[in-house]
Parts: sequence; structure tokens; C-alpha cells
Amino acid sequence: MTTEKCLAILRLRGSVGISRELERTFALMHLTRKFSVTLMRESPSNLGMIRKIKDYATWGEASPKIISQLIQQRGYLKGNRRVSDEAVEERLGHESIEQLGTALHELKANLWRLPDLKPVFRLHPPKGGFHGSIKKPYPKGELGYRGEKINDLLAKMI
Repeated sequence: MTTEKCLAILRLRGSVGISRELERTFALMHLTRKFSVTLMRESPSNLGMIRKIKDYATWGEASPKIISQLIQQRGYLKGNRRVSDEAVEERLGHESIEQLGTALHELKANLWRLPDLKPVFRLHPPKGGFHGSIKKPYPKGELGYRGEKINDLLAKMI
């Protein structure tokens, strides 16, 4: 049995001076703007893409609570309509936003295969600012893998 996890990938840096190859990788992940986040399964192909963008993004394992908050406060349906419990039940086949967040965390649902939900969430800059530079790796800066600490950063940005 594999121990795949649901990863939250957050783009921290913009597109000025970036190579076409990296911009294409970000486009494949739907992370075309700064401070946008998406959820992906931890698979070898996805980890290869993440390794390629490590100098421009941060990632880690998202909790079900943060996933539910992302969907509720920053989720959009096609046509730029906000996500509600009624819309989740009617269009996406889940009972509530919390149940959808749990299903995404447990990899029972795929964010990219849900019919009407946009697979990217646009966030604000973090309240209180970043703790380090957005040009250095995680312990001293903000880039790269940060594990469960991604939830703290996402909570400040929602």
C-alpha cells in the first residue's frame, strides 16, 4: 500500500526572469500567478514537477481543516461563483465542504477532476509578513519543502 499524501503547492515568486520551461511547468500545475495554491497527489511525476519549481514555490502536506477553509473562503466554481454547501452537494456530489475537504485530504477525490470547481485558489500575502526571505530555502527562507508547517502559512494567507 502506498503512503501518498495530499500536497499543497504555493507559488511565492512571480514570472519575471523565469525560463520558459519553468513557466510551462507552472502552467501545467495551474499556478500562473504569485500567491496561488493548488492541491496535488504525492506521485513521482508530480514530485518531479515540484522539484523543478523548488526555487519559486513552497509545498507540504495540507490538513483537512485547511483544505476545507481554502474551498470555503477561496474556492470558485465555473462562472466565478463562490462555493457553498448547496453547490457542493448539488454539483460535486459531496454532502458539505468539510466532507469534500476530508475526501481531498484522503485522496478519495481529485481536485483536478471535480467538474465545476476551479483547481487553483488565489490567496492574499500573509498577514504579518513572511518570516524569512522568499529567495532562500525553508529553514532560513520560505522556499522549498516545509511539511506540516505549510498549514500555518496557508492560514495566514487565507
